Amino acid sequence: MKPVELQVLTSPGCTHCHAFLEHWKTISKDWPNVTLKEVSITTPEGQELAGKHMIFSAPGILLNGELFASGGVDKVKFATKLKELST
Repeated sequence: MKPVELQVLTSPGCTHCHAFLEHWKTISKDWPNVTLKEVSITTPEGQELAGKHMIFSAPGILLNGELFASGGVDKVKFATKLKELST
């Protein structure tokens, strides 16, 4: 499987961010090739990512540096995209 970088742009107190990270915990064992990096919107790196990818709602989900979703994630589409990037 090819390595995949998953970046999650989070905001303090964001319920959607928390829900996504909890979902990731339950499926991460199935994706040993995926590296998770959580980035807070309150950091300079987070501000840069938000501006670069035009992310206006959290969580911002980036896969290999490309914006996948923001504001919420379709779990089925997310799994499908991970499969596509991993092969």
